[in-house]
Amino acid sequence: MGTRANRAVMSSACLLLTGCVLAGLLAACASMPSAQDMQQRQAAYGAAAGAPVHSFRMVAGESVYSWEPLDDTQLVVYTRPTRAFLLDTWPCSGLTVTNSIGFTSFAGEVSVGFDKILTTRGYLPCAIRQIRPVDMARFRLEKEARRHVEVMARDNKDGTPASPVGGN
Repeated sequence: MGTRANRAVMSSACLLLTGCVLAGLLAACASMPSAQDMQQRQAAYGAAAGAPVHSFRMVAGESVYSWEPLDDTQLVVYTRPTRAFLLDTWPCSGLTVTNSIGFTSFAGEVSVGFDKILTTRGYLPCAIRQIRPVDMARFRLEKEARRHVEVMARDNKDGTPASPVGGN
């Protein structure tokens, strides 16, 4: 007698659960940067990065200020709000999916060929192949230039040059 009612309740619960899972997946996908955005950021950081250096110093007693994985072989590390380094690694499976990072170091100095990036449990440490300081002023200019090109591309679907802001 209660079998039909039980099936209806189970069916409704299953539909609700499926809907929640799909909504969660869509929200997660919407919050992840697109491949094109990541390529643009990678190009901007690469253009603003200087000549390779042997090491960088962590601020004593503090952790990394911020970090951003660009792909499974590049990571940008901010040691202060105005100081960043572009790190090249060998392919590193945990780099783009980890929630936290750390570094091996000696006396607060992170060095090429010796130190590693530590990601979450279950992933191997990532060996650092190259360290390049990022010129933050140049990085901001690169980002602004790319944003300007993107706006112009959107405004000019017919291929004609965009008129300057405030122009005819």
